[in-house]
This record gives sequence, structure tokens and C-alpha cells, in this order.
Amino acid sequence: MDAVRKVLVVDDDPVVAKSFDRVLSGKGYAVITAANGDEALNKLRTENYDVVFTDIKMPGMSGLEVAERVKASQPWLPVVIVTGYGTDAHEARAEAAGVAGFLRKPLSPEMIESSARAALFEMATAAALAIPVETPAIAPPASVPRSFAKSIALMLAAPFIGLAFVLAAPFIGLAVLAAMAGRELGRYAIMRKLGRVARNVGLFIAAPFIGLAYAIAFPFVGLAMLAWMGIRALKK
Repeated sequence: MDAVRKVLVVDDDPVVAKSFDRVLSGKGYAVITAANGDEALNKLRTENYDVVFTDIKMPGMSGLEVAERVKASQPWLPVVIVTGYGTDAHEARAEAAGVAGFLRKPLSPEMIESSARAALFEMATAAALAIPVETPAIAPPASVPRSFAKSIALMLAAPFIGLAFVLAAPFIGLAVLAAMAGRELGRYAIMRKLGRVARNVGLFIAAPFIGLAYAIAFPFVGLAMLAWMGIRALKK
């Protein structure tokens, strides 16, 4: 065995404790002993163990009560009952407490080793079954990133906005030139009226085309805005 396993042997007979130590200490186990139930419970409160072997007949607390208390506080810890006075009633009570095994004296080295191995296997199996299985959570629908939605809206609107500027730009340019010319002509008192006339004529000529460009572009810009609002609503 790679890892050292800690075994607690509860028995008022030191010969039994020595038997466990002799059999298990050379096989990767550290054997700790307790002479009675109270001492065993105190050790279990301060240290962690892998297996508990307890005799039934001891001064004060019986081994069955020790097993019941251990399983109530540490249900994962395997407990093996060892006794020379086994009865059907004892076995029934031990099974009700959830012990890992029931051994009768005299014990052979094979019995001690096989019972320790079986108890550790039971603990490993119980630990594996106790691991919660993580069920994959159903991912909520991914929200549409704001930048992506904005890009879609701009992509839809861009051709029509560009068309509007293409149609309007020449006339806007003419209006600007007319305004500049009017400003220059305004320096001369005689030409002020001509400048105003030229500016008004330029705006008059450009206005229908600017209006046409906006009339063509507005429906598509509106569609793009509706698409943008719809994407934002889906995000919620």
C-alpha cells in the first residue's frame, strides 16, 4: 500500500491490540489502540482514522455502543466488530448500526488483514458513490452583444445613408458655393442683391433633390432602427 492507513483498535485485552499491530504494521497500516470506548471516542474526536476495530465486551461502554456512536458521527468510517461472545442479537444490532464486518475470536492473521482490506474497500466505494454527479446546466440563450447589434444596424443603414449623401452632396456644394459667392459679392453694395438672389436660387434648385434623397433614405434608416430595437428587446 502506498499511503499509510490509520487503524484504531478498541479492546481491553492488550494481546488483541498486539496481534493487530503485528499483522498490519508491516503492510502499510499505523495501529493505534484504546482500552475502552471513552478513550476511543476521544481519539476519534481529535484524529482521523481509516478503520475502527472494536471488541464488544469491555468495561463501561460496550463495543456495540462504540460502533453506534461512531457511525452516528462519522457514517463514512468503517467499523468492524471483534468478539469472542458473538450472538445473533449482537450481530443484528451491529448490522443495524451499519458496521463493515463482524469477526469472531480467535483471529488469524489472514482474518485481520482481509477484514481491514474489505473495510477500506467499503469506505472507498462509499466515498465514490457520495461524490455528487454534476449535471450540465442548460445554458441560457446567449445575449446578442451590443456591438454586434450596432454593427448590423449600421450595415443595413449604410448603403442608404451613402445614397442620400451622394444625391445631396452636389446640391449642397452648389448651395455652399452660392453662399460664398454671395458673401464675396456682399462687399459691393451694388452686388448684394444679386448675391442673395444667387443663394436663394441655389437653395431652391437643391432643395427638391435633398428632399428626394432623404425621402429615399428615411424608410431604410427606419427599418435599421427597428431592427436595432428588436435586437435590444431580444437581449432582455
